Amino acid sequence: MLFKREFKRNLRSLIIWSIIIAGIILLYLSIFPSMAKEQANMDNLMNAVPSGMQKAFGMDRLSLGTLLGFYGIEIHLMTTLLGSIFAALLASGIVAKEQNEKTAEFLLALPISRQTIIAQKGAAVAANVALFNLVIVAASLIGFQFSSAQTLSYKAFFLLELAVFMMHLTFAAVAFLFSAVARRTRSIVSMSLGLVFIMYFLSVVAGISDKLSWLKYVSPFKYADAAQILTEQSFRPLYAVVMAVVIIGCFFAAYGYYRNKDIVV
Repeated sequence: MLFKREFKRNLRSLIIWSIIIAGIILLYLSIFPSMAKEQANMDNLMNAVPSGMQKAFGMDRLSLGTLLGFYGIEIHLMTTLLGSIFAALLASGIVAKEQNEKTAEFLLALPISRQTIIAQKGAAVAANVALFNLVIVAASLIGFQFSSAQTLSYKAFFLLELAVFMMHLTFAAVAFLFSAVARRTRSIVSMSLGLVFIMYFLSVVAGISDKLSWLKYVSPFKYADAAQILTEQSFRPLYAVVMAVVIIGCFFAAYGYYRNKDIVV
């Protein structure tokens, strides 16, 4: 089964990235109890940060002295940025690499249609991203036990992680479309990673400048904004719908293009 083949080919990468992100989460959450004791000093430190930077990173609405506030400021950046890079790298090469590695001839000789090939590759991408996000959730829940005396809203936490999961899928879907359309894996990886960093830069600019706040509707990073989700305890339906449309649209576009693509073997 092609799905199993693709899953196994990417399993090592998934394990490595999962260990890295879980280690970061557990490390940060393990030092939170000692930092919480210095809440006054931490708040003073945050107040020294320019107001624009406070807005960009949610420091104006979250506190490092609370567990979810600390998570939203310190850890959320890691899970969103590193997770998006993982998703983009995973999806950007999963189709085009068949030509680069000269395995397209073997793949197309199998008694399965092109539609099945692209659908199962897409399913492998989605499964890897889902498992990676399950690791994030599991590591976070374990890490929260270091501060069991702190109360937190699990509703807000799971809404935040839902937004992060959809954001990762969004970048994976766009990179998957790049992979289906382009022919050279190296250029696809560059475009996919470039997109991640550009979107992150736009989210920071949207947070700093009121005049450019409209950029938040362009960047998926603002759709998974920790300060908004954790303070309001809601994931705005508009953001969920936009990301869902992009995810579904990119996967179907990749499906349609690959079906008629002229593949040189």
